Amino acid sequence: MKHGNHTIHKHCHHAVWDNSLEPVMSVKPGVSVNFEVHDASGGQLSSKSTSADVPNLDFSKVNPVTGPVYVEGAEAGDTLEVEIEHFSTMSWGWTAIIPGFGLLNEQFEDPYLKVWDLNNQNVAQFADGIEIPTKPFPGTIGVALPEDGEHSVVPPRKNGGNMDIRHLTKGTRLLLPVWVEGALFSVGDTHAAQGDGEVCGTAIEAPMEIQLKFKLHKGKTIQEPRFITPGPLTTGLDEEGYYVTTGHSDDLMLASKKAVEYMIEHLGETYGLSDQEAYALSSVAVDLKISEIVDVPNYLVSAYLPQKIFK
Repeated sequence: MKHGNHTIHKHCHHAVWDNSLEPVMSVKPGVSVNFEVHDASGGQLSSKSTSADVPNLDFSKVNPVTGPVYVEGAEAGDTLEVEIEHFSTMSWGWTAIIPGFGLLNEQFEDPYLKVWDLNNQNVAQFADGIEIPTKPFPGTIGVALPEDGEHSVVPPRKNGGNMDIRHLTKGTRLLLPVWVEGALFSVGDTHAAQGDGEVCGTAIEAPMEIQLKFKLHKGKTIQEPRFITPGPLTTGLDEEGYYVTTGHSDDLMLASKKAVEYMIEHLGETYGLSDQEAYALSSVAVDLKISEIVDVPNYLVSAYLPQKIFK
C-alpha cells in the first residue's frame, strides 16, 4: 500500500467490485488524489478504431476503474464525501452503438463508432454544424460492496458504480455509503459529455485524469448515493431552448423508447442524420425526463434536445 504519492496511474485498475482487492493507496481525509482513468473500453478502442472494431469488444474488460483507495478512518456505516476538483488530459473520445446493448438494441443491430477530437476542450464536433459542449464527469464511481466476491461494474448499485450521472462535474460533492473498512474507493469510465439516459449505451467515452478530495462523515449513514451540485445544471445549453418529444405507456421503459424513437425521427427529418447518427447524438446530447409518473395507468417520458448544439 502506497503512502505520500497522490497520483494513481491507470495500470492500477480493476474491472469488478470486490472487497478483497488490495488497496493501491492509503490516504487521510482532506487529501486530494489524481486518478489516471482508462476509457470505457479499457484500451480496446483507440482514436484509429472503426465500426468494424466494435463487435470485438470484450465486455469482461469494459468500464475499468482506477483504485481501490483506502480512506483512513472509514468504517461501515459512515458516509464518504468525494469532491470533484479537476479534470485534465482529455484529447479524444468515442461513442458507439454496440450490438445487443442500449435502449433500442432490438432496432439497432449494426455496429457504429464515432471518434471525437476533444483537443478544443470546450466543444466537440459531431458533424458540420453540430457541436456538443464538453462537461467531463466520471461515469463509474463508488466504493466496495459489503457482499463478498466479484460483482460486475456495468450496472449501478448501492455503492455507486456505473451511475452515469452527467452532473457529477467539477465542484460537485458526491456522498457514498461506506460498507467496508477503508471504503475501498475507485473511479473510472470518464465521459466528456452525455445526455441524461445515455440511451445508445455510450456517451463520449474518453480517457482522462480526474482529481478528487475525500471527506469522512463519521456515523452518518445513507443507503444509496446522493450528491450536491455547485450551481445550475444546464448552463450553456438552456439559452436557445429545446425541441422535446414525448412518449407514453403503462411501462416506463416503453415510454422512454418511444420518446427516443420520435427524437430520432425528428433529427433525421430536420437535420438529415441517419438513424444511427441520430441515436448516437441522442445518447450524448438529449436528456430523458420522467414528466409524469402518477396518473395511472400511463407514464410520460420526455426527451429534451438542446437547440444550441446546432450552429
